Amino acid sequence: MASSTGGVPDPPWWELARRVEPRSTLSRDVIVTAAVRVLDEAGLDGFSMRRVAAALGTGAASLYWHVSDKEQLIHLVLDRVMGELELPEPDPSRWQEQIHEFARDGRAMFGRHRDLALASLGRIPMGPSLIRIVEWFLAVLRGAGIPDRAATWFPDLLALVGAAQAVEDHLASGGDQAMMEAMGGYLAALPADRFPNIAAVVGDLTAGGSDDRFEFAVELLIRGLATYVESDAEPDLGQRRL
Repeated sequence: MASSTGGVPDPPWWELARRVEPRSTLSRDVIVTAAVRVLDEAGLDGFSMRRVAAALGTGAASLYWHVSDKEQLIHLVLDRVMGELELPEPDPSRWQEQIHEFARDGRAMFGRHRDLALASLGRIPMGPSLIRIVEWFLAVLRGAGIPDRAATWFPDLLALVGAAQAVEDHLASGGDQAMMEAMGGYLAALPADRFPNIAAVVGDLTAGGSDDRFEFAVELLIRGLATYVESDAEPDLGQRRL
């Protein structure tokens, strides 16, 4: 069955074996639309098949004609929302800028949908939207001369950083600035003879907000990836240990 995402076929495990067609105006697309709304309103803890069904004015049993269970519905929600990401034409000559822009867009996407980042952790939402994103990443990175192993593993690492940052953004309280100032005062008061390195960098330890630190994390990852462009031999990343 072809999806509406650029003609990419749906994964076979999305399809359900049915002996009788349901007598309902429901469709998987309608259910996923409602599920995104429920996740935005109730968060992951409040997300359930029953709640999605209530949003559609029906019973939970009617959803199972179209979606196998809550877990599959979460995967469908992830795929739907990832479809919001607009991908520019791959330009390997600007690969660092394009990856950085993608990271910012991905963080913004997570920020628009409550607990979406949390739902993405521990799951591989393999569907048409992810296929589209992976193909774009590979066109950009392989075109820039990044070895295949690094080009295929890097997007997963970047997604983990973006999701973790989005979760922390959601959990951050309004008193964070006051806490950082208190921490700065505490660190500055430590005896410099015992903690000379902390004393030397106390301003940097507490400097920068979440935006600054996210930009630094992405830049750090991109600079690390850039070191592979000049390497003729692809390193064995599976054996490398820090």
